[in-house]
Amino acid sequence: MIIKNRLRRMRSNEFSRSLVRETSIAADDLILPLFLVDGSKQQHSVDSMPGVFRLSQDLLLKKIEDAQNLNINAIVLFPVIEKNLKSEFANEAFNENGLVQKTVRAIKKEFPDMGVITDVALDPYTTHGQDGLIDKKGYVLNDETVDVLVQQALSHVESGADIVAPSDMMDGRVGAIREALENTKHVNTKILSYTAKYASAFYGPFRDAVGSKENLGNSSKETYQMDPSNSNEALHEAELDISEGADILMVKPAGLYLDIIYRIKNQFKKPTFAYQVSGEYSMLKAAAINNWLDEKKIMTESLIAIKRAGADAILTYFALEAAEWIKSRD
Repeated sequence: MIIKNRLRRMRSNEFSRSLVRETSIAADDLILPLFLVDGSKQQHSVDSMPGVFRLSQDLLLKKIEDAQNLNINAIVLFPVIEKNLKSEFANEAFNENGLVQKTVRAIKKEFPDMGVITDVALDPYTTHGQDGLIDKKGYVLNDETVDVLVQQALSHVESGADIVAPSDMMDGRVGAIREALENTKHVNTKILSYTAKYASAFYGPFRDAVGSKENLGNSSKETYQMDPSNSNEALHEAELDISEGADILMVKPAGLYLDIIYRIKNQFKKPTFAYQVSGEYSMLKAAAINNWLDEKKIMTESLIAIKRAGADAILTYFALEAAEWIKSRD
């Protein structure tokens, strides 16, 4: 039997497999999420996220140095706010001397070339754990929340943030933030919009890490985060965010929403990021810790899948491990 077209020919050697490989991961595709606590010499493990820690500013700066040495070019900050600073109206969110604001200044002083992304959302700052202000019935108010988000975003930018990332899913917040940035001459500040943020069950470990799970209780975020059943709605969200001035679109979670990444990237051709969220990370970590799966292989395969779907960059808690593997490979 003569078979002229044998696809296995190009698979038969490592060199030929690498020559025709369609998708690859580089360290500068990765964004490192970091949990920030007040104080000094503070390192608190997150039980539901093995290998992840809440860090005070001094230790966080060392972690950023590690990231920079591995050619990771961007980090994103998530604050853990003390209970006495949480309030119904999230006033601490835009405190110019708040935890995020003073840490951004320290990072930019120490690492001026590191891209600093800040989360624009109120859930770390509210006593009720929602991403916005609420009425007497517990419903999250849209326009009133947007007013606070604008103040929060401006306080981050004035502290030195390169990119602000509204993750709240309020209607109109991208346009309001863009207008405020233009009016204050921050014309080169980028907006990374959480365009398609789904009401996912995979955020649990993150909420443990930032301390909002207890505040949220049995409440949900389904009145503003997207229904996991919907796909076309994500395109509508993307179209609105682009029209309002978003520079980058984000899909969250990543691994279970590869179709959404693909559709947004294919439709709009805009820079598109994806967030491999805490639950995705923790599942893979748990399987590796129990020797059920090979950690390096499942980490790599999961990141490749996200990149193959169309993501230009990936927020992942595997960022340091993946960058170390990439460096050793190179």
